[in-house]
Amino acid sequence: MITRRTALALTTSALAAPILAAPILAAPAIAQPARTLRFVPQGNLNNPDPVWTTTTLARNHGLMIWDTLYAVDGGLNPRPQMVEGHELRDDGRTWRITLRDGLRFHDNEPVRSVDCVASIQRWAKRRGLGQRMLAQTESMPVISDRVFEIRMTKPYALLPTALADWCFVMPERIARTSPFEQIKEYVGSGPFRFVADEWVSGSRALYTRNAAYVPRQEKPDGAAGGKVVNFDRVEWRIVPDQATAAAALQSNEVDWVEQPLFDLLPTLRTARGVRVLQNDKTGAIAMVAMNHLHPPFDNPKLRLALLPGIDQQAFMQAAYGDETELFRTGVGVFTPGLPMASTAGLEALTGPRDVALAKRLVAESGYKGERVVLMAPSDYADQQAYSQVIRELMVQVGINVDYVSMDWGTLVQRRASREQPDKGGWSMFCTTYEGMTVANPASHLPMRGNGLEGWFGWPTDPTMESLRDQWFDAADEAAQKAICDTMQRRAFQEVPFYPVGQRFLPTAIRDSLTDLVPASYPVFWGVRRA
Repeated sequence: MITRRTALALTTSALAAPILAAPILAAPAIAQPARTLRFVPQGNLNNPDPVWTTTTLARNHGLMIWDTLYAVDGGLNPRPQMVEGHELRDDGRTWRITLRDGLRFHDNEPVRSVDCVASIQRWAKRRGLGQRMLAQTESMPVISDRVFEIRMTKPYALLPTALADWCFVMPERIARTSPFEQIKEYVGSGPFRFVADEWVSGSRALYTRNAAYVPRQEKPDGAAGGKVVNFDRVEWRIVPDQATAAAALQSNEVDWVEQPLFDLLPTLRTARGVRVLQNDKTGAIAMVAMNHLHPPFDNPKLRLALLPGIDQQAFMQAAYGDETELFRTGVGVFTPGLPMASTAGLEALTGPRDVALAKRLVAESGYKGERVVLMAPSDYADQQAYSQVIRELMVQVGINVDYVSMDWGTLVQRRASREQPDKGGWSMFCTTYEGMTVANPASHLPMRGNGLEGWFGWPTDPTMESLRDQWFDAADEAAQKAICDTMQRRAFQEVPFYPVGQRFLPTAIRDSLTDLVPASYPVFWGVRRA
């Protein structure tokens, strides 16, 4: 069994060094003014296009430089952001949307309705909520520079929720890029400008305050509300070794470490000048994703065979040890603590664990000894720990595992490949999905099956998609919950992925920072230096 001790021993040799003796970070090219926020993100910003890739890093980057029509507040409710207001017409089938006055892109061009429509169309092809919206959209006519309509074939009450699902508004010339190609410009209308010329993947990214940005006259709340920026510059410093990042925080070389290594939390909690915060209240579901296109996990019997051996407690303890407030087990496919969470069929994961049964089911499944290419991120300690646990289980039950370690940026690039595992593709990887995304069927992982619409791994299940449609049309919350029960039971029959627990991320800052906006992602407005 993988333990916390062995998982950490495999993470990085740098952890053997005393934390206070970690090397000094290289000084940036530009001297640090007092109004510079020095931030260590969870990993490398490998690609800054938040539509082309679904990584949280690209999304966090997107929140800084692009604005959204609607935004999700701390209670997961959609609120107008770029929108001044909307009007429902035609018995709820037409949404007439009016933009706030004075919105401008970083190149000083006004934000127009045509930019919004092009951005919606690009984004919608890659997000589950957007795909659903497009399927019910008749047209999106531009009425004026500040007014456009979304005309639906039938009422769609979740439209603000859909557009708040990280639909970043870009200039039309950029938004016309295929959603399956990466953009080449990073021009937005948000509170920060991205200094692309100084972006060095694997090293640093620089953002400067957009002095022309006009925030809403509201208190910041999650991704919604007034985005008042109190720093002239925000520097993302990529520090793959989290022991080095923690040492830099203690020595005041950085101001904020997004995801400190869990094993170092006791030290950081007692360090002078450092605060550890628990801003993440929604958490994320940790999961093991499988490639459904190719052997061996195109075989549903093999996917089902591993279920008796999946021990959520083992996954969570390997990653987080005794920090029990940071994780939860007994987790299904919808976010625990939110309205659609279900216990239906959960005995598949909460009943007695039986590795011997899993081994017998693997033998009976028709598995032919195919090599399983397990991609494991070397720069994400928790996901690396998950990977080690699932590798050990597969070895125990007789599956031929090829454990391939790589940085997260490389993993993200490779997971898009639909090639055979032995030809540059993959079979399995571990990841997390934010609780707000998998809270209900509306934004959950699509399983439409054509490879372009589905999530990485490309599970196909028309029955599940039919249930999703029924959820949208349900009369009330009780009916929606009943459908979620059916969907979860279905998930433990077809096994699109393995949920292996829920985790809540702490963050660590210098105590000179104040007024951080609580969220499960870093928010760079509102925060200031005391």
